Amino acid sequence: MVIHTNDRFARHQNRNRRDDRTIATPRTIDDPRVRRGLESQLARWRATLARGATRVGWKTGINAPAVQRALGIDDVVLGHLTSATTLLPGATHSLADSTRVGMEAEVALHIGTDLRGGATPDAARAAVAGLGPAIELVDIDRPFDDLEAIVAGNVFHRAVTFGTASPPPAGLWLRGVTARIVRNGEQTEALDAAATAGDLVDIVRFVADTLAACGERLCAGDRIIAGSLGRLVFVEPGDVVAADLGRLGGVTLRLAA
Repeated sequence: MVIHTNDRFARHQNRNRRDDRTIATPRTIDDPRVRRGLESQLARWRATLARGATRVGWKTGINAPAVQRALGIDDVVLGHLTSATTLLPGATHSLADSTRVGMEAEVALHIGTDLRGGATPDAARAAVAGLGPAIELVDIDRPFDDLEAIVAGNVFHRAVTFGTASPPPAGLWLRGVTARIVRNGEQTEALDAAATAGDLVDIVRFVADTLAACGERLCAGDRIIAGSLGRLVFVEPGDVVAADLGRLGGVTLRLAA
């Protein structure tokens, strides 16, 4: 029997009420538009895996407060990543059949152990085995006026690439890290990664809670890209873009027609 997302969410809430622990309720999943969009998105994700793609992980999207306010939400939404859209570092990606593609520099969290919904901050932190750089390409192929369609369409995702991961340091993970976004050899932005990335442990918990509400689980081997660190950088054929996260490393992509 297929369990629809809203049914899964109700069961998740019931489990929370029966548990002695305090479990954080997913924050955008209770919006009916997000529930319907995620139901469609995850059905396509399962179909993609059934056709032979492999599971890669998850993304958080719509992390700009102004866009959230315009859509009537106050937090990020979830998207998925598979091998069908994962590129090798330094690869060349064709912009054929795109609308308006932009590059986002992001922090990637590499998950080392399964994590259920309702995890404590300490458990979520312990589940992260590595941190590294990532670039996501998004294709702005629809207006920012239909939240359900945006979520169903995997939050504009087009492609992703990952740099090498390294074990997370003790203390604040991004302390002293400057994120540099480079296009064609010119720096477009330099940012304090700790200030712009937000609470990475909270992002891990958000993903785990949202997946649990949908009958899924955050698994060892998953990677989470934690949202754009800077402004969206629109790209054209011939561009070379890079995300440099200092001691966390860097990653590059080339764009072609």
